[in-house]
Amino acid sequence: MVELDKSTNQSTQVAFLLIEKMVEIGEPVGLSELARRIGMPRARTHRFLRTLASMDYVTQDPETERYRLTLKLYHIGQAISDRTGLLTEARPLMTILRNELQTTVTLSLLEETGMRVLDIVRAESPVQIVTRPGSLLDFHSSAQGKVALAFGPETLWDIVRAKPLQAWTENTNTDLSALESEVKLTCKRGWADAPDQTLMGVNAVSAPIFDLTNQMQATVTVAGPNTMIGSPPKSQLVDRVVAAARSISRNLGNTEYPA
Repeated sequence: MVELDKSTNQSTQVAFLLIEKMVEIGEPVGLSELARRIGMPRARTHRFLRTLASMDYVTQDPETERYRLTLKLYHIGQAISDRTGLLTEARPLMTILRNELQTTVTLSLLEETGMRVLDIVRAESPVQIVTRPGSLLDFHSSAQGKVALAFGPETLWDIVRAKPLQAWTENTNTDLSALESEVKLTCKRGWADAPDQTLMGVNAVSAPIFDLTNQMQATVTVAGPNTMIGSPPKSQLVDRVVAAARSISRNLGNTEYPA
């Protein structure tokens, strides 16, 4: 089981751990499998699931006895996003970008330990992009993460340097000095890509979104097969992604988008 912080309420931690794990799994899951995934006894896992079910965050299929998340979390997240205006401003431009480039477009939020996928506008592709809303992308292996390291707070590097860089594919960059060079280039040019680094055969191009105070809050990203995105990515595609990020930032009140 993931190590819990003993200085805070551990029951609350376990409840959110269950929710996050169910988001990661992405489909109805049985009690035994879920207990195994989080390394917790079945009986204790069942107690937490019953609590979450009583609060309408989780429901159980009476036939398969598998558990799944309800839409309650989605509606809460939607309400938060609407209040900030980010999703409201980003979604129309993401749809335009998808239609222009015929590529999947994602909106990801900056968190302390990675980039959280908030929204996806999908495009038909021979290579399916398996990332789901709620997924947490590593800083070192995703285009979104490299953008965060380039334009986000310096403290993000503490997270990256705290443990070995995980290799998701044979092409994932696990060398810290090489990553630092990539991030410097990202800072200079204003965007990042990550060919074959999270999923073989797939590349992504990401650009930062800044708020009214000129703080990076999120990224807009296009992702698709290497044959469509290019490696290095096609210049026209890069220009469109950066333009979309700039437009979203401007709509959020930012006036100092990097040149």
